[in-house]
Amino acid sequence: MRRTILLIEDNEQNRYLATYLLERHGYHVIAAEDGARGIDIARSCVPDIVLLDIQLPTLDGYQVARLLRNIEELRATPIIAVTSYAMAGDREKCLNAGCNGYIEKPINPDTFVSEIERYGPAPGL
Repeated sequence: MRRTILLIEDNEQNRYLATYLLERHGYHVIAAEDGARGIDIARSCVPDIVLLDIQLPTLDGYQVARLLRNIEELRATPIIAVTSYAMAGDREKCLNAGCNGYIEKPINPDTFVSEIERYGPAPGL
């Protein structure tokens, strides 16, 4: 069974790379370019995992994570921050907002998918 990942990312190149890597490993990727759209999509498709950029237009990733956690159907959905914020305390700020994990940008194409798979089985398993 294909697992669905919601990718909330405003940068087109980052969306392309993440989508390419994930689809090569059997994931179905749905993308949103901003936080508000990401929340709307999450409500309608209830993804298996949410990959969330923190620096977004309209709503930042912290706000998006908090709002997603208030939606009953999404409370147990893993949310992974994928962000260039890498200063002391940034990881904790993401986790406190409701994220389950944290991946620093730029992503490493060799390890990105395996980092995601720590939060649930690969597609088809």
